[in-house]
Amino acid sequence: MITTRTDTPAETLALGRRIASVLGPGDVVLLGGRLGTGKTLLTAGIAEGLGITDPIVSPTFVIARVYVDGFLPLVHADVYRLSSILEFEDLDLEETAASGVLVIEWGEAVEDAVSDDRLVVEIEIDGETGRRFCLLPHGSWTERPLEEVV
Repeated sequence: MITTRTDTPAETLALGRRIASVLGPGDVVLLGGRLGTGKTLLTAGIAEGLGITDPIVSPTFVIARVYVDGFLPLVHADVYRLSSILEFEDLDLEETAASGVLVIEWGEAVEDAVSDDRLVVEIEIDGETGRRFCLLPHGSWTERPLEEVV
């Protein structure tokens, strides 16, 4: 487990850009944390780091949004509204994101249904504007230079 903290939204975006620097095709990133912790903001930073110029908005009501204008495509999903793992599996998001990156908000709900090769990022509110990030690498992620990212 690797932990870091940001004190401003700009620092959270910068952390996302740094995480993007270690991403490759087929990668899965699961984001967890209460409502308002910055999951979509971190995803916006990841998107910037992937060269995506479209604005990143929460996919809560559409479940998933696909962005293709960067170095790697980004599939940004929010599984909060899904009622079962079967609904998630029917979406086939890992296949959709096979040539890019899949970032899933509320990822703890589907952790058992995605690849064992994943990065889990838990986000907690820490003070008025601060956020604490715990990066939990699984599979090949244990070999990646995450210490340099934070």
